[in-house]
Amino acid sequence: MSDPAPRPSEDRSPPLPQLVQELWQLIVAYFKQETVVPLQQLGRWIAFGIIGALLLGVGVLLLAMAGLRALQEETGSTFTGNLSWIPYMIMFAALLVGGAITWKARGVQQRRRAASR
Repeated sequence: MSDPAPRPSEDRSPPLPQLVQELWQLIVAYFKQETVVPLQQLGRWIAFGIIGALLLGVGVLLLAMAGLRALQEETGSTFTGNLSWIPYMIMFAALLVGGAITWKARGVQQRRRAASR
């Protein structure tokens, strides 16, 4: 004899509203996995970068003020009167040199990364 015909209850797929709901849940879960979670991780890196930059900036500012104070106080009467602007110019030049060294080192590091790829 031949195989019995499949029962209608076995062959039925889930109702359309249930399929739509499952599809929506799948889309939302995929969206969270592929966008929200990486953005949260990226946000942490950005936050640490901003905090680090602010702390480094405050440190450089305090170091520059300490250098200026040392130039003004420890040089005696050398930078008095019409020469009182020279300590400011010296510190400005020192900050420019420090910034240029940092900028140059950043460029070298980027070239090394590009060469290693």
